[in-house]
Amino acid sequence: MIDVNHEPNDIDDIDRKLLSALQKDGRCGYAELGELVGLTAGGARRRVMRLEERGIIQIVGVTDPLKLGYRSMAMVGIVAQGDVEEIAAALNDLQNVVYVVIAAGQYDILAEVIAEDQAAMFEAINHQVRNVPGVLRIETFPYYSIRTHRFGWGAL
Repeated sequence: MIDVNHEPNDIDDIDRKLLSALQKDGRCGYAELGELVGLTAGGARRRVMRLEERGIIQIVGVTDPLKLGYRSMAMVGIVAQGDVEEIAAALNDLQNVVYVVIAAGQYDILAEVIAEDQAAMFEAINHQVRNVPGVLRIETFPYYSIRTHRFGWGAL
């Protein structure tokens, strides 16, 4: 989670190189990482674990919803009434909601919703998202396709 009010963590050049390598290939071994940055495998492992413990990196498997049978995806702009953090937390608990952002501007919250088909999308938005206490108004932006989904954007 991005916290725009938080000061940047102390990241050195070794950490940056490790982050960049893991963004390219999250399965990269510690021996390979160590060789890349001039550390032993154990030293690279400790560095990566420290980055994980500090919440700087999270190593996960990224899936393609379309290839998993989800044929309907949409970004939902939400105008909230009340505590946006509580509303965002409630949205986060919904099965079809895969991404929640507290925003500024026309919408207080942006939520990405995936579903097996249009009928399931309607169900998720109309009976789940709309029923979250504090959701005042929504606007749905259905996706035709995803053109860019970057994870290797680098470290400062």
